Amino acid sequence: MKTYQYVVAGVAVLILLATRATDSVAQRRPNTRFAPYSAVSLGVGSSHYYGELAGYRQPLRATFIMPRWNVALGYTRQFTPHFAARASFTWARISGDDYTFSKVNPTLFAAQYARNLHFRNDLKEFAVTGIYNFIEDGRNSNARAKFTPYLFGGLALLAHAPEARTPTETNNNNGEYEARKWVKLQPLRTEGQGQPGYDKPYSLVTLAVPVGFGARYRLNDNFDLGAEIGFRITFTDYLDDVGGNYASPEAVQGLGAIMADRRFERDAARVNTDRYTVAQELFAADPSPFQSEIRGANTVLKDGYLLTNFSVRYIIPGRIKCPPIK
Repeated sequence: MKTYQYVVAGVAVLILLATRATDSVAQRRPNTRFAPYSAVSLGVGSSHYYGELAGYRQPLRATFIMPRWNVALGYTRQFTPHFAARASFTWARISGDDYTFSKVNPTLFAAQYARNLHFRNDLKEFAVTGIYNFIEDGRNSNARAKFTPYLFGGLALLAHAPEARTPTETNNNNGEYEARKWVKLQPLRTEGQGQPGYDKPYSLVTLAVPVGFGARYRLNDNFDLGAEIGFRITFTDYLDDVGGNYASPEAVQGLGAIMADRRFERDAARVNTDRYTVAQELFAADPSPFQSEIRGANTVLKDGYLLTNFSVRYIIPGRIKCPPIK
């Protein structure tokens, strides 16, 4: 929590200093003062997950194997010809699946094929970012550049809740669940969270650091078209509900135990495709992936996600200033 507080405090100080610097410049050059303006935007794009089920070591495959969607609303205040700040809300879905990632080469990705986990997660992200325009605007919104590439970075508050599908009816011997239903994973404590000797349950609210670049094209005085791509560095390893080791049978029971360990299910857990023959061959060649205590990667890298966004931006008209009567 102290780390989060330091990050938040640092961003607040930077915003304050930038604002004071802007005011100072404006006071020194009253005759050429830039007229700040505001804009609102609406955009849609794709989302891409990176974590235990789509590893950083296979970046291209992780990026394109299971893209999903995002929708974003934003408010931007242009303070100077180069610098702006933006507040935005993004709803993004990310998803991962061991079977989908590994089926192209089960031998190479044997650990994932055996693990047979999957998830989906609807992320609600509220972000405050600073924007640096490489091409400066004119004195007001009507004089802004025709084409503006930019960089951005900031801080985001992220709410999430990973889900997965229950097994097929053939695996439901005791009637413990409704087959093929999406269920939330965090309350099931799939890695024994909250039990003696295990970590506390992971939070469904965390921080993220968005960084990226984009470009805007001016259509007319009131509208821009925009495109950007940005990566989110998060502070959690549980966007996918996978981070540590398999818990003991005493620590996880009922539906939690079923959703935690799906190595011996005949079907691919998410898509319900028969994988029995290939799994048998992998087990005969090397049974260790089916017997390992390791469930997640347990690495320094946390889960992350990439967002692309294509937007329409509306410039809010400023107040009309009449010249003084002499």
